[in-house]
Amino acid sequence: MAEIAVLGHGVVGSGVLEVLLSHKDSITSRAKEEITVKHILDIRDFPELPYREKFTKNFEDILNDESVRIVVEVMGGLDPAFSYVKACLEHGKSVVTSNKELVAEKGAELLSIAQKNNLNFLFEASVGGGIPIIRPISQCLAANEVNEIAGILNGTTNFILTKMLREHMDFDEALKLAQKLGYAERDPAADVEGDDACRKICILASLAFGTHVYPKSVHTRGISKITLADMGYAQAWGGVIKLIGEVRALDNGRIRIEVGPMFVSQESQLANVDDVFNGILVRGDITGDVVFYGKGAGKLPTASAVVADVIDCVKHFKARKYLFWEEGKDGYVEPYANSAEQEFVRAQAADSEEAFGKASQVFPGATRLIRKDAQPGEIGFLTPEIPVKEFANRLSRLEQDGVKVLNTIKVSDL
Repeated sequence: MAEIAVLGHGVVGSGVLEVLLSHKDSITSRAKEEITVKHILDIRDFPELPYREKFTKNFEDILNDESVRIVVEVMGGLDPAFSYVKACLEHGKSVVTSNKELVAEKGAELLSIAQKNNLNFLFEASVGGGIPIIRPISQCLAANEVNEIAGILNGTTNFILTKMLREHMDFDEALKLAQKLGYAERDPAADVEGDDACRKICILASLAFGTHVYPKSVHTRGISKITLADMGYAQAWGGVIKLIGEVRALDNGRIRIEVGPMFVSQESQLANVDDVFNGILVRGDITGDVVFYGKGAGKLPTASAVVADVIDCVKHFKARKYLFWEEGKDGYVEPYANSAEQEFVRAQAADSEEAFGKASQVFPGATRLIRKDAQPGEIGFLTPEIPVKEFANRLSRLEQDGVKVLNTIKVSDL
């Protein structure tokens, strides 16, 4: 019998208990051992639950119980999750987590402690929820040199953008609907400003390239400035707007990583990933493009991935799974300002024809886009690919010429 403890009984924690209880026989068969939850840590009481006697408010009850060999952390956040997980690994307990913030910020340190103690620290559910992505990158694609990962990594923002595109809702209306349906996080800013997707692409980058990439080193833009006008210009161009997290290996040994709304061509495999679904594209030198698709969040999909990691831990009590990356290195992430990009620009002036003439002088080779229902004086255009460090200066020149810049969005080559 394998005895485990669960830290947290919120949405995911309760889902883990539900999966373990409802699929007990099949889980036992796959793990080759019965898995039993001995302790559940939560500050709340749940007298209505049939397993209410398993609850404790004291973390020491779990830490000092030598019979507990695996701890599931589904509390979220860094405090106290980090100190609890670190203590568990130092006390000989393998850990499974769905906590993207914990893995993104502290993954290298926790993996190092797990390695030193011949334990497992597994986190399949931290990136794609129910979408398998950690194992495929670390095992199934291990023969490849991964040179790029790009994906729609946040279901909330994808739902909002889909509603804006299909039903012509404005951003605020779509966000309120996402909150009403329970798709947005408690703090929706983490979703719409790109922080959630940033943490996830940092985890995938760290895993694929073997060096810890911290969220603070990533250029991140959210979707709160996206309008229906922008949607119309994307359609006129032949694509859609998606919030994309992307990392690429560069010839100089560094990586380039960013998160932001992007024009994505209808020909891209990510263009038709809609609603709360996520899609992750992994580009290997042998396999080419491999795409993983599914619901990236939700109680049971995430719980499913957590339980799969628990089964993996039980099967590898005596043989640690190789999952590791080094601490971050100075200069490993290429400064965003060193890159070059093509951008979409939406602007406003007294006369649209005159405004585009000025834009063509500031951005030689600019291509104008025309959308239905454009307002008088409104223009939308694509710049040629130019260095990022020049872009802001050129926009400033455009505004000095009397053309007000309303929004800019990167044009992706995915």
